[in-house]
Amino acid sequence: MPRGDGRLTHDLDPHDPGPQDACGVFGVWAPGEEVAKLTYFGLYALQHRGQEAAGIAVSDGSSVVVYKDLGLVSQVFDEPTLGSLRGHIAVGHARYSTTGASTWENAQPTFRTTGAGTGLALCHNGNLVNTAELASAAADEGVAGAFVATNDSDLVTSLIAAKPDMSVEAAAMEVLPRLRGAFSFTFMDEDTLYAARDPQGVRPLVLGRLERGWVVASETAALDICGASFVREVEPGELIAIDEDGLRSQHFAVADPKGCVFEYVYLARPDTTISGRGVHAARVEIGRRLAKEHPVKADLVIPVPESGTPAAVGYAEASGIPYGLGLVKNSYVGRTFIQPSQTIRQLGIRLKLNPLRDVIRGKRLVVVDDSIVRGNTQRALIRMLREAGALEVHVRIASPPVKWPCFYGIDFASRAELVANGLDVDGVRASINADSLGYVSEQGLIAATEQPANRLCTACFTGEYPIALGQPEVLGKHLLEGIGRRALTEEASAVTGWTGQQAGSPMVPGGADDALSRP
Repeated sequence: MPRGDGRLTHDLDPHDPGPQDACGVFGVWAPGEEVAKLTYFGLYALQHRGQEAAGIAVSDGSSVVVYKDLGLVSQVFDEPTLGSLRGHIAVGHARYSTTGASTWENAQPTFRTTGAGTGLALCHNGNLVNTAELASAAADEGVAGAFVATNDSDLVTSLIAAKPDMSVEAAAMEVLPRLRGAFSFTFMDEDTLYAARDPQGVRPLVLGRLERGWVVASETAALDICGASFVREVEPGELIAIDEDGLRSQHFAVADPKGCVFEYVYLARPDTTISGRGVHAARVEIGRRLAKEHPVKADLVIPVPESGTPAAVGYAEASGIPYGLGLVKNSYVGRTFIQPSQTIRQLGIRLKLNPLRDVIRGKRLVVVDDSIVRGNTQRALIRMLREAGALEVHVRIASPPVKWPCFYGIDFASRAELVANGLDVDGVRASINADSLGYVSEQGLIAATEQPANRLCTACFTGEYPIALGQPEVLGKHLLEGIGRRALTEEASAVTGWTGQQAGSPMVPGGADDALSRP
């Protein structure tokens, strides 16, 4: 069976993937319900957040069972498999890797048997920035099984499970304050569903109510699909526990909200609500602001489907220029598992987009897209539109220039590959061969979200990281592959003596990919 490559379905050029989000997480506590099927449909609603692997863990009160594999949710699970996963608690995960390679071992939920003999399954959306420090501590403390997989999520599971004299809840309250970075967790033991969110609340996590239970999920769209009503967001720095006694909450850290602004631009589904603001409405408003900030005389506004569509609607509305469909997307070529022939490969994005020549011919176009990463996609798109007869092509982008990599759960290109890092706006315009280029301002984007600026993370635009990163050489996506090999192949004494400084050695690949130290 073909397996997922992790790229989002709206990537148009395999050599120019858009920003990839870390993952989607889901959890449900619902006695009497088919929790595995609820989780399956919840993950289906979150498939856009990660397409490398999927997994579900369930408990019937006596044991925790995990089923996971590489691939899309619909590839990993079928009716017999879901029917065999019986219980009243479940957690689920759709993965794109930001720490650790795309291997079965790194698929989630991660699982450990605790010191007290109970099962622990954990799902993680986000990315930690002190993974090397935690790995060093785990090695020094002799934490069992800390390097079975090579991702930060597995390491956290090991740290929580390694407290023999504590409940999972008490152990989590001790471990969570040690974590630095972005994390939205759903995790479970035999009797209890847990949810936790980092003190900055970088990645979304929401709580919903079923008639006979509770649901936690990365986005409100996942609540909708399983019939849960939205209750509230899991607060930054909060740990929630749900069992037969009901729901209880405690805080492991003081909240300092810094939600990811890129969720509004691109990552979240348009039918999701974040911090009370509908994502679709925010994107339409971004388009309106783009029209005011970068007006142009043109005949037609067209989106790059589908991520540019709401902003294009807003641009047309505010500018008075008609909105039209100029590009048709083949919805069934999300990602091709068959390597195209050289002839087809040369056609590039035509595999996924085709121009409506009758609409485009002789027109001055405004083309609206969500972001520019490397610029390859826009370059090919503009060439295609000109070949189809466009007189002028004016590009408008619904985010500021992306100049910095993200270490909190989005896998952007490295700094060296980000076209806006090396060129000014006119340089990018010339590079993609547009007649004009306009990005929405940072102020316009923030205003469209209706969130206070001090409650948002805009590091990918500004380089101002709200959570301290530490040294760049210990921020690698494959950091723990190096540490893991050492821990598994060397004597125990060498593992115990491993220190954080060694993570910066040439043995360990730099990551996100040593982006801060590259030009």
